[in-house]
Amino acid sequence: MPHVDDNVQRIAFYFDPMCPWAYQTSVWIRRVRDAVGLDIDWRFFSLEEVNRPEGKRHPWERPLAYGWSPMRIAAWLRRTDMAACDRWYEVIGRALHIDGRRFYDPTVGRELLESIGVSPDVWHLALADETTNDDVRADHQHAVEQYGGFGVPIIVFPNDRAVFGPVVVPAPSGDDALRLWDLTVAYATIPGLYEIKTPKTSADQRSIAAAFAPYIGAREWQTIENPAP
Repeated sequence: MPHVDDNVQRIAFYFDPMCPWAYQTSVWIRRVRDAVGLDIDWRFFSLEEVNRPEGKRHPWERPLAYGWSPMRIAAWLRRTDMAACDRWYEVIGRALHIDGRRFYDPTVGRELLESIGVSPDVWHLALADETTNDDVRADHQHAVEQYGGFGVPIIVFPNDRAVFGPVVVPAPSGDDALRLWDLTVAYATIPGLYEIKTPKTSADQRSIAAAFAPYIGAREWQTIENPAP
C-alpha cells in the first residue's frame, strides 16, 4: 500500500447531514482546510439506507427523507459548484446540530438556501430531478462496496485508504486541529490498522449529550446503530 504523502492536498469526505458525529468532524476538517489549503470533495452516505429496517421503503422511494432529500439538494449544487455544496452542508449542519432546526423541512430548507446565496427554487428543482437520487445512491453504494462503509464520517485519502472518523466532540481548533490532522494522516499510512478507540466514561457520555442536545431535541427519528463490521 502506498504511503499517504505528508502534504495531502485533497481528500474525499463522506457525510450524512443527519449525523452529529460527522458534523463535528466536518467542522474540524474545514478548520484544517483553512490552515493547510486542503481541497475537499464532499460525498454522500445515507444512514437511512444503511440502517433501514426490513420492509421500510428506501429513502429514494419516499417523497421527503430526513437526510436523503437534503443530500439531493447538495448533489444538484455539486454538479456545478463544489463550494456551494460545501456551504449547503455547512449551513444545514449548523441549523440542526447547533440551532436545533429541522433543515429537511421545505420552508427551512428554502430559507437556508437563500442564506448561502442560492435561489430557494433549487429545493424544488433538485427534488423534481430524479437523477439527483442517482447521484446520492452512487456515492453511497461506492462507499459501502469500495470502503466497507457502515457510517460516517469517512475520509478517503489519495492512496484510496478510507478512515472512519476521526470521531471527536467537540471539534478541535488551532494547534489541536492540526495535531489531529497529522495523526489521521499517519493512521492512513499503516496497513492493517483498523481501529484506535477511547472508551467513553459516564462523564464523557454526559458531555457528548450536552453537545448533541440541539440535534436530539430537533430530530424526528429514532437512532439506529448497526454494529461496525
